[in-house]
Amino acid sequence: MINQTLDPTHRAVQEHYARYARETGGCCGGKAEPSANPNELYPSEILEGIPADIANFSAGSGDPISLARLKPGEIVLDLGSGGGLDCFMAARQVGESGRVIGVDMTPEMLTRARSRAAQLDLRNVEFREGLLENLPVDDNSIDVIISNCVINLSPDKPQVFQEMFRVLKNSGRIAVSDPVSNRPLPKVTGPAGEDWCGCTSGALSSQEYVRSLEKAGFGDIRIMADIEAVTKMIDGGQITLPEPSSREQLLHDLDHMDNIDRQVVVPHLITASKPSG
Repeated sequence: MINQTLDPTHRAVQEHYARYARETGGCCGGKAEPSANPNELYPSEILEGIPADIANFSAGSGDPISLARLKPGEIVLDLGSGGGLDCFMAARQVGESGRVIGVDMTPEMLTRARSRAAQLDLRNVEFREGLLENLPVDDNSIDVIISNCVINLSPDKPQVFQEMFRVLKNSGRIAVSDPVSNRPLPKVTGPAGEDWCGCTSGALSSQEYVRSLEKAGFGDIRIMADIEAVTKMIDGGQITLPEPSSREQLLHDLDHMDNIDRQVVVPHLITASKPSG
């Protein structure tokens, strides 16, 4: 059990997502009614055969599965695996010769994920309780790390990146969807609030993200705004805009994030790799 080691930010995030695990939700913790429609963040073909109640239970910000380009036989680690959706899709792609490990600190999420894995009869998936800053995973044991809207929630992101580097094999890679800001956000003092738990005030700037990954040892770092995910979130009402013309303005700004004079936090796709040694 990790509860005794949780700091106030961890505890606030854990309580937020424990409540979410007991409800049916949409991206970033928003409550929604059950839907027969599949999760639109992912291509329909990789969701094929997954029941709607599992496919629609996601607090993700994008599609790290397609980004990862998984291969049969690979060992995959999902940071902040939540209800398990990304793990389930990854498990089908790596096949029986591969393996997927999900790590999450919220017992309610772990219970839900294990139940759904049994429902799907996926035997190459396991879920472990743990913190991103202290992963319950052996050194140099993972081919690919994925994560979906979770790293921003950590109170110590440099430590998360160091742990990611530690557990990856040489030449291993990461494929992450995470909210990123165009400029550093004000430092949060005191316990994390709903803005932090809702994936905004804990976001790194793109420059901070790159610097932190480089310091941990990663190379071939690429980070780009996920325009497709943002468009879908606008169309789905998950990003509220004050007027119709703001939609086009926001999408335009995503191509010029370093030059605009206002704060913007949107999902980004991040890839990097561990050198071959």
